[in-house]
Amino acid sequence: MSHNPTPLERIEGCLLGGAIGDALGYQVEFLSWKSIAENFGPDGVTELRSNLISDDTQMTLFSTQGLLQARPGKEFGAVRNAYMDWLDTQRLPMPHSRSRGLATEEWLYQRRAPGNACLTGLREGGRPGVNPGSKGCGSVMRSAPFGLIDLDPTDAFELAQRCSAITHGHPTAGESSGSLAMIISYLMTGHTIQRAVDETILYLQRDPAESETVRALNAAYELSGRVRPGPNTARHLGEGWVAEETLAIAVYCALGSDDPAQAITAAVSHGGDSDSTGAVCGNIVGTLWGTEGLPDPWKQVEGGETVRKQARLVQRQFH
Repeated sequence: MSHNPTPLERIEGCLLGGAIGDALGYQVEFLSWKSIAENFGPDGVTELRSNLISDDTQMTLFSTQGLLQARPGKEFGAVRNAYMDWLDTQRLPMPHSRSRGLATEEWLYQRRAPGNACLTGLREGGRPGVNPGSKGCGSVMRSAPFGLIDLDPTDAFELAQRCSAITHGHPTAGESSGSLAMIISYLMTGHTIQRAVDETILYLQRDPAESETVRALNAAYELSGRVRPGPNTARHLGEGWVAEETLAIAVYCALGSDDPAQAITAAVSHGGDSDSTGAVCGNIVGTLWGTEGLPDPWKQVEGGETVRKQARLVQRQFH
């Protein structure tokens, strides 16, 4: 990478890259690889035929809002409140008189296949540990912003892990969410993707208990050295419906690619939860390469101006 992105370029790259991966993958979510290949060709999803984002980007933006509104030491409560604002966008037709922040933007009042655990957890008040059996990817796909604020990587991990439990009580969901935040935090300070993943695995291994997230990240690392990411190669790591698989697929595609477009294309070109794996991979490569590294034709994603505004606010407040 010849260009060394500025903090703003990395923040914007993270949020915009996530939205791009989300939109690319949302075009084919729930489709088999055979159907994807028939519709998009053997090279996978390389076209942004529809620029619509899903609940993945919606919730990522609300994660950012919570962090921006939080007083020091009160981040958990502020993030929980932001997610409750997101819930309003999923059950009301339009903003109301008490709407605030992002919940005043009408374009966010769209139900784009929101995860059941996110909805049920918030309807029950977002209590820590709700849905104890759920390790779906609904918390990891919204956790990149925890790595964008000015925290030590271990603090970013711990905060994302705690906030995962607002909707997903399973430990693996928390570990995977924390791991994404830690990876993003290391990339924000200029570390390589290899170093970021290595440090995250080492941090997870401080606990002697067996970890599904560690196994998934090690599998991603091993596969990236054997199989260059491409159409449907991510199938070896699962389909991405659960937290550790989404993280592993995204990390594999980022580790094994030297081009962000190739990485995101590989992350969405498989039969599975393509928008979530694409969103998380987009977060990672966007932080790594910055906004300039993302393909211009894909930047016309829905909500792009809101994404850029949020990025500027994060840069001003935390960097």
